[in-house]
Amino acid sequence: KLAGCTLFITGASRGIGKAIALKAAKDGANIVIAAKTAEPHHTLPGTIYTAAEEIEAAGGKALPCIVNVREEQQIINAVEKAVKTFGGIDILVNNASAISLTGTLETATKKVNLMMDVNVRGTYLTSKACLPHLRKSKNPHILNLSPPMNLNPMWFKNHCAYTISKYGMSMCVLGMAEEFRGEVAVNALWPKTAIHTAAMDMLGGAGIEKQCRKTDILADAAYCILTKPKSFTGNFIIDEVLLREEGVKDFDVYAIAPGHPLIPDFFLDVETDTTAMKQERYGAAPEDKKLSRSQQEGADGAKVKTESAAAKPSGPVAETFRVIQGAMTEEYVRSTQGVFQFELSGDGGGTWYIDLKTKGGSAGFGKPPVTADVVMSMSSADFVKMFTGKLKPTLAFMSGKLRIKGNMALAIKLEKMLSQFSSKL
Repeated sequence: KLAGCTLFITGASRGIGKAIALKAAKDGANIVIAAKTAEPHHTLPGTIYTAAEEIEAAGGKALPCIVNVREEQQIINAVEKAVKTFGGIDILVNNASAISLTGTLETATKKVNLMMDVNVRGTYLTSKACLPHLRKSKNPHILNLSPPMNLNPMWFKNHCAYTISKYGMSMCVLGMAEEFRGEVAVNALWPKTAIHTAAMDMLGGAGIEKQCRKTDILADAAYCILTKPKSFTGNFIIDEVLLREEGVKDFDVYAIAPGHPLIPDFFLDVETDTTAMKQERYGAAPEDKKLSRSQQEGADGAKVKTESAAAKPSGPVAETFRVIQGAMTEEYVRSTQGVFQFELSGDGGGTWYIDLKTKGGSAGFGKPPVTADVVMSMSSADFVKMFTGKLKPTLAFMSGKLRIKGNMALAIKLEKMLSQFSSKL
């Protein structure tokens, strides 16, 4: 279906962009690899040239172009080169994206600029440069890798700048789909679950891939969209939803570890535990609600019960820290080298810490003996779930149940440590 079509794909040297390129290449499409990695990166795999080799091997024609979407002239030069080489542009995939999952006070200005420049401005300028050529195509499409716009504050509170930048890409879809209706199809595609890429490895650490799907699911969904008529426009598409409509029944083929629980992606409220999410959105975790129901004899009774629960060292939070303290080894301290502070709300809440930096290590109530590297805020109930293996830290973070300030790399190390602790809890 895409034989002879020319696709201009930003960020196509690796990950999702490359997966979409390879899918189109199997039809014999021409692929313009508009990405900035010309020299091998010290941690990330692939360059525009290695991607070109894979595309040619898959049956397509490749044109590698060095493009940093922050530089308008580089975009214009690549578009001109694409038109000169292949005679036009039929499809634009705005895939290049920058991410920093940090709060307002923790996000450096250069990171804010990077996300706004790559995600919003880069998408806008690349679309602007390609549109005159897309209008000449028989079935032109623009596809942005961006989410449906969900104004639930949960998706803003932990990473406001990133959310604004991704929604900026989605607003390009809203505006351009209407502006060019009847001429160019403009749609957005977003995954239902986390996708295993180099970026996800950096965010989630070792072992995260088991909770992800392969990039193939987005490549297959993108192919479905890009082969539809240009009248299919202005849609915010979720990969799994579209593929189910197209008749796909077996989604295990897309899983890195079939049968393993998957992390739901950002910006989608339909979580694996929808009841808990709904309740939490309106103020309290389910456990807190149960507690409040048991305290409905009156305000005084509730107050006494809460105070006595907090004072008891045998509460779930205190018991968890007691086990952590007992399970500590010099090996944990040596391999982690981090101090974690927990700000817990609800029953048994307050400030708690785990010190895995000072010789011997320690854990308990109050502030840590030395300055914390990572501060984590969450409900007591979710904290206990996290340390007993019932709630993955990554899932807690992505669903807004866990807020992290400080050293993200150390926060990721905690997930490894939890898997070792949870057997003892």
